[in-house]
Amino acid sequence: MLMIISPAKKMDYQTPLTIEKHSSAEMLDHSEDLMASLKTKTPQDICSLMGLSDKLGAMNYERFQSWQQPFDSCNARQAILAFRGDVYQGLNAQAMDIHDLEWAQDHLRILSGLYGLLRPLDLIQPYRLEMGTKYPTKRGSNLYDFWGDIITSSVNKHLTELNKRKFSPILVNLASNEYFKSVDPKRISVQILTPVFMDKKNDQYKIISFFAKRARGEMAAFVVKNRIVDGESLKEFRESGYHYNQAMSNGNKLVFTRD
Repeated sequence: MLMIISPAKKMDYQTPLTIEKHSSAEMLDHSEDLMASLKTKTPQDICSLMGLSDKLGAMNYERFQSWQQPFDSCNARQAILAFRGDVYQGLNAQAMDIHDLEWAQDHLRILSGLYGLLRPLDLIQPYRLEMGTKYPTKRGSNLYDFWGDIITSSVNKHLTELNKRKFSPILVNLASNEYFKSVDPKRISVQILTPVFMDKKNDQYKIISFFAKRARGEMAAFVVKNRIVDGESLKEFRESGYHYNQAMSNGNKLVFTRD
């Protein structure tokens, strides 16, 4: 089983790290191509490109200017510990021990507009570049064009590696629609399961973004801590009051509801 999640806008490079073990992202050559172009942008350009305030535009200008290889423990940190959005609040990687993180290294991937596809322990430097950004490059008019089939090919490669080690060939999509669009489902060689988290509001079940994002992270943590490798066991997820709703589920969509 391989899970994929989205990155987060919010990042944390201040909290002391709990581990030293790290790895190198496999797509840094592509990241460097993107960054070479981004370094030419002014703070105002960045504000316009990403719809940011002047303060955030200036901060990300400085991030782009500072971005450089090689990555080390002084200028970068592990992706799973660098992101701090709602998904990562649910994931709570800071509470995982080294055995959990090593298992996650094999079974969890993070999609990224700048880094393509990350393993949890891959070192990254701070950035902001959402996958849906309409940023033209020599490869096309946006980041989906830039990454093309590179991310999909990498996902298939990791799935093949897990299959060789006798793990179930399943892809669990815990990413947002924006990020999952960087993966071509038609080219994925295995079954794709998509958990959906819904809360009851005004007598109807609805997807509430904040809660759904956190639940995706909680499910990823549930899989890691319990070493789950098959789709059927996902239905045992009970974190934060969610339960598998068989009546609302269909096909590869697993619906979890909470009253």
